[in-house]
Amino acid sequence: MTRFALLPLLLALAALAPLHAQDAPPPPPPGADATLPPPRPWRNLDPAQQEVLAPLRDQWDTMPPQRQSHLLKRAEHWVTLPPDRREEIRERIARWQQMTPEERQRARANMHKFHHLPPDQRERLHDAYEHFQNLPVDQRERLLRQWRSQTVEQRLQGLDHSPRRPPPGH
Repeated sequence: MTRFALLPLLLALAALAPLHAQDAPPPPPPGADATLPPPRPWRNLDPAQQEVLAPLRDQWDTMPPQRQSHLLKRAEHWVTLPPDRREEIRERIARWQQMTPEERQRARANMHKFHHLPPDQRERLHDAYEHFQNLPVDQRERLLRQWRSQTVEQRLQGLDHSPRRPPPGH
């Protein structure tokens, strides 16, 4: 059970993998062409774009044009995905929209931490996440309740005792 001590990080990363694309790209460097794309009203989006971006409909017309442009570029890729994958992305966007600014910041920080882990630790987290996803729903819920009831110290102690993979070739 201690191998699930990193569960919240895994869950946040899994839920947010395509969502970090929602953030507007950084501003252009000084001296770069600073012309912004014109705003695109929701009514001017094609049906496929509206389908994928539906969770953002209420905020769309008030978004900065740069963010709209970024999301439209992502939507070009999303519309090529199978319908079940598009639905998964829509659900993740909706969850992201429901998060508080503090939750979003925490999720970004977790994503940053994950991307700066050594490859072997990222692989261990991925394996643990896959294992967790394959558990029956009731067992996953029980593990989540157990994890939430632990103190930070207990969670960290679980990390120290989590099983490690043998090095390749052993």
